[in-house]
Amino acid sequence: MPSDPEWWRGAAIYQIYPRSFQDSNGDGVGDLLGIVERLPYVASLGVDAIWISPFFPSPMKDFGYDVSDYCDVDPIFGSLADFDALLDTAHALGLRVMIDLVLSHSSDQHPWFIESRASRDNPRADWYVWADPKPDGTPPNNWLSIFGGAAWAWDGAREQYYLHNFLASQPDLNLHCETVQDALLDVARFWLDRGVDGFRLDTINFYFADRQLRDNPPLPPDERNDNIAPRVNPYNHQRHLHDKNQPENLDFLRRFRGVLDGYGAVALGEIGDAQCDLELLGEYTSGGDKVQMCYAFDFLAKTPLTAARIAEVYARLDRVAAEGWVCWALSNHDVIRHATRWDLSPAALRGFTTLMICLKGTICLYQGEELGLPEAHVPFDALQDPYGIAFWPEFKGRDGCRTPMVWSAGALHGGFSTAPRTWLPVPHEHLSHAVDLQERAPEALLHHYRRALAFRHANPVLAKGALVNMVAQGDVLSFTRVGEAAEMFCAVNLGDRPATLTPPDGDWLAVGGEINAAHPGADGLVHLGPWQPCLLLRHGGG
Repeated sequence: MPSDPEWWRGAAIYQIYPRSFQDSNGDGVGDLLGIVERLPYVASLGVDAIWISPFFPSPMKDFGYDVSDYCDVDPIFGSLADFDALLDTAHALGLRVMIDLVLSHSSDQHPWFIESRASRDNPRADWYVWADPKPDGTPPNNWLSIFGGAAWAWDGAREQYYLHNFLASQPDLNLHCETVQDALLDVARFWLDRGVDGFRLDTINFYFADRQLRDNPPLPPDERNDNIAPRVNPYNHQRHLHDKNQPENLDFLRRFRGVLDGYGAVALGEIGDAQCDLELLGEYTSGGDKVQMCYAFDFLAKTPLTAARIAEVYARLDRVAAEGWVCWALSNHDVIRHATRWDLSPAALRGFTTLMICLKGTICLYQGEELGLPEAHVPFDALQDPYGIAFWPEFKGRDGCRTPMVWSAGALHGGFSTAPRTWLPVPHEHLSHAVDLQERAPEALLHHYRRALAFRHANPVLAKGALVNMVAQGDVLSFTRVGEAAEMFCAVNLGDRPATLTPPDGDWLAVGGEINAAHPGADGLVHLGPWQPCLLLRHGGG
């Protein structure tokens, strides 16, 4: 593997949702050996690393984000030997491997919780967040669960409530207890010793809750949004001051970083907050002593990603996270696929892909977005996601972005599985986007992703250079990336109408023809078609 210790800065990471990537044994569920089979395809995209969503033993109430054993593989996905084969194959292909760690909560079937709930005085009695009821028997405060309802569940054995920010079967660990921190750091060491290159840290801002269990204040209606929870969820009615985002998190992240540095490993944190996400990103990734990078939900929201919106986000980043490092994603396993979320044409999908490879930050691609997959319609009787089942039909859950990959248009289930039935149905409309069809079509979106990622790799200023002079003028977003050896002026028309751009003064070379970049015309102007970029390079940096 290349030895650059800051390989993650500006890298492209490909997210794999293992249940839906490739089924190798015909049971209708994707698995680790299925990922091994498809890794050459992933490597062919030109990405630097993969992030694999949870594959640990789990009752699968939240499909692996409810962990019952942090140091093994659920039999549905294979074995530790299969994971070792995945690591070896990925590394041989030049791909680093990051795995998803869920440290804020476990399954209620984890041995730690089973022991903790048994009594108030056992060795793990304080490993989870327990609290006495109010005198009238109601929960200790007004905290709400992201999945709906109170964030507290009653336990008869202890005659106390336990905290669950997600499902009641996902009790929150008490990281105020140092032995819990030690146990979680040992989990990280287990996988680092096995050879992983880093972690994606689920809900990184949920690790601590307020020791005093103070009520959250209400959030005024005009400040509510649905970036984290759907609008129909009362979770959006609170300002989440006390159930997450606690200052103690910084010291734990420093401890976690100490473990990472001992292995030369990296971490990508997920910040789940609609009110102070970029501020937290700045806190968690600055100073070189916490996690290397985080992602927020600004580009994963339903709000259309206009030129003005992107400029606004970067201006805020400059104010609150200037020394931090962001990872951008347009789609992932928790949100409606961006092709559908913003109703994007094929040209628009290309435009956003080009924009992503030009922006400062690491980028994360979600399986199938390189095929332009739209959000799938999953009927209620086929739903698996408890979140969608709870809020149907106003919110249909996350299954629509989690349906299986389509590899071959003419094969059963798009080549994902030979089983009679798959865990989620493969939508018929996805078959026309299958990998085998796009491989044979030079104009397909898949090839645009490859060309765009190759262009980013060929121009290191796009990975690690500074970003200055971002301007939104109508639908056109422009900025300059500045490195030690080169500068690149980037402009993208994020609209359906042609636009005209005055290029910057200086000795610039038009580049990016392979990704349909425009160049200055005889009149000295750049005439941008809908969703078309302009990329100008000059050597010598700032």
